[in-house]
Amino acid sequence: MQKQQPGRRDFFKLTAAGAAAVWTSRRAAAAPSDTIGVGVIGLGRQGIYNMRKFLEFPECAVRALCDVYEPHLARGKEIVGADTYHDFRRVLERPDVDVILISTPDHWHALMTVMACQAGKDVYVEKPTSVFVTEGRKMVEAARKYDRVVQVGTQQRSGKHFKKAVDLVRAGDLGRITAVRSWNFGNSFPEGFGNPPDGDPPPGLDWDFWLGPAPLRPYNPNRFGVGPDRWSTFRYFWDYAGGMMTDWGVHLLDIVQWATREAAPTAISALGGKFAIQDNRETPDTLTAVFEYPDFICTYENRDCNGEGINGHGYGIEFYGTDGTLFIDRSGFKIMPQSRRVGDEWVPRMYSMEYANVNDHNHDHVADFLRCIKKRERPVSDIEIGHRSTATCLLANISYRVGRKIRWESESERIPDDPEAAAMLHRDYRAPWKLEV
Repeated sequence: MQKQQPGRRDFFKLTAAGAAAVWTSRRAAAAPSDTIGVGVIGLGRQGIYNMRKFLEFPECAVRALCDVYEPHLARGKEIVGADTYHDFRRVLERPDVDVILISTPDHWHALMTVMACQAGKDVYVEKPTSVFVTEGRKMVEAARKYDRVVQVGTQQRSGKHFKKAVDLVRAGDLGRITAVRSWNFGNSFPEGFGNPPDGDPPPGLDWDFWLGPAPLRPYNPNRFGVGPDRWSTFRYFWDYAGGMMTDWGVHLLDIVQWATREAAPTAISALGGKFAIQDNRETPDTLTAVFEYPDFICTYENRDCNGEGINGHGYGIEFYGTDGTLFIDRSGFKIMPQSRRVGDEWVPRMYSMEYANVNDHNHDHVADFLRCIKKRERPVSDIEIGHRSTATCLLANISYRVGRKIRWESESERIPDDPEAAAMLHRDYRAPWKLEV
């Protein structure tokens, strides 16, 4: 199985009763005029985690819960005594809901965000922002047109040690950055997630509504992907997500682009395949993507057939500068200086440094969002930023799927001179769903 994302290990620490008690006491602590009404759409593993983060703030009152899978909805109801809905549009209609928290499968993110903005709601939406690049641009357009605050769940931007590392890179402390490497490694050989047959959906699941704007497909347990001991496997099917490239690559490349002043790639090459894992996933079990930026190159590597890390790290980012190397993950960062010869000695070009993570970036990410709602400012992971980081990863998947290098014009958001690749920037929605700003 894939190595679990750090920072989520405490997911089940709170009992349903304990979480309900926390919510009740904190809701009472906020004056009614200061209360922010929250509607939660998507109550799977990540949705419950995100909701609990909002409940850490006294001003937040969860007033509506929505999911198309009844067991998820029931679990959310046990934690928070809010009204429950099957159809997310009923949540958008409520005047006492100010904020929409979207933690659905990826293929719903764009449509729900746009419709929430149109309904006058601010939005916290999980990453990746979308499954297709044009969807992400529509999300940006909606946020701007309806003057909404939209925060993307790339929560590392609220990590203090990430901010410090980014400042060091931007200040030139590592010298000139010429290369960056990022990676996720794990080993689920050979069975992976298995090969369950298509069949009937489980009781309490509205499969047609779950599919929504995605193509109509028979129900398969791995397409739905919910399990007691794993993150949902929908993310390994092209209709709904983009595999590890978009699930984890967005987190890593978001930091790369932040540190390089929101740089955008000009060309992307991705190679890989499903070489060994024998489950029914569609995305590759091994992938290497190369992103060409104006002043440096960056790689993202994922393998699910061998978990040997780099210098003992199963995931992370390394910035390679002329004066030093910086490694960073969610536990902290470390700087390793390069040396140069001065006479008969080798002298470090810069200092060594180790800096540990000192904050809960998930909590602080919600705090930033709530602050920006009150101030009507753009948050640290504004939808434009989240869209650009997601688009970088989506482009790698396009390169992999067409089997060749593609060029990218970031200002116009187009792939020139390659009609097949350019066509993969967009998908028409299944009726009756439409994405209109």
